[in-house]
Amino acid sequence: MMKKAVVLLSGGLDSTTCLAMAKAAGFEPVCLAVAYGQRHAVELERARKVAEKMGVKDFRIVPIDLRSVGGSALTADIAVPKDRPETEMSHGIPVTYVPARNTLFLALALGLAEVVGAQDLYIGVNAVDYSGYPDCRPEFIRAFESLANLATKAGVEGARFKIHAPLSGMTKAEIIREGTRLGVDYGMTHSCYDPDAQGRACGRCDSCLLRKKGFQEAGVPDPTLYTEGT
Repeated sequence: MMKKAVVLLSGGLDSTTCLAMAKAAGFEPVCLAVAYGQRHAVELERARKVAEKMGVKDFRIVPIDLRSVGGSALTADIAVPKDRPETEMSHGIPVTYVPARNTLFLALALGLAEVVGAQDLYIGVNAVDYSGYPDCRPEFIRAFESLANLATKAGVEGARFKIHAPLSGMTKAEIIREGTRLGVDYGMTHSCYDPDAQGRACGRCDSCLLRKKGFQEAGVPDPTLYTEGT
């Protein structure tokens, strides 16, 4: 039997590539998406489609109301920054940071891993072409891995949890090239923080700009459906 791995799947470019890499490594993926009140909830529909197309047998959506916490442009009535230069993106933490989001996501994935008997967790965080989020850094991943092995029944009984962040040191272009090599259909994915009512990407938020740049540098056609004029 194939070993199971819990894969956090948002429906975005990075997490979809991460899913493809987990499958290529020989794991049977159990995919977890989180409905946390994000303004770009269309990503959950894309996550389900990605999971279906990539043959995932166990796909789950867990609801958490992070709007009751707020503090982010993705969970509160705060404007999403647009048209920021790359130099600005690489300094400071933007208002699209969701407080403790990856800590919460990994905690949920860890709980699910205990339930399904998996010791491997995959998360598509990236520490090169990203928007300055502290919970995307390698030191955070290593710290959570240590916590996972201390704070669980499985860990106390001898299981060794491994947090895989295979995209961590890759540029967006490198991620796209690797996903293309593995057969990922990026037309299914969604990265935009501020899509319109039809789910089309704005083309101007940090995530859209990094995605556009990645496809351009990878030499791969960008299949994203953007709003007119972007």
